[in-house]
Amino acid sequence: MRSYRKELFYEVPTRRAFINITPDVEYCLAESGIREGLCLVNAMHITASVFINDDESGLHHDYEVWLEKLAPHAPTSQYRHNGHEDNADAHMKRQIMGREVVVAVTEGRLDFGTWEQIFYGEFDGRRKKRVLVKIIGE
Repeated sequence: MRSYRKELFYEVPTRRAFINITPDVEYCLAESGIREGLCLVNAMHITASVFINDDESGLHHDYEVWLEKLAPHAPTSQYRHNGHEDNADAHMKRQIMGREVVVAVTEGRLDFGTWEQIFYGEFDGRRKKRVLVKIIGE
């Protein structure tokens, strides 16, 4: 069995964003040379997420609205975590959207459902953050 590891870096200029990172992960898979196995993609920060869903702007807007209702950013005084930072809501949003995804690798390709894509969800942006891609297989 072979193993491949790479860190991807993203710096989002806004507080929140959803970025389709599927092409970056596909590049990693091609670079790995692995044809059959598993691909793990995870956010290396506790205020960011990696998830799988449809690349559709209406859905992304709906996520924004839904997440803000569940964990509103303001007023920041509502959170005990907010002492030196104002990102308690970002921690909660990450918890809801998840830390990582695992995708099967079949015949050298990510084995997705019809509309599935991999996204990086940023909830406390404006600084450089990492995403880990780990691929194992043959």
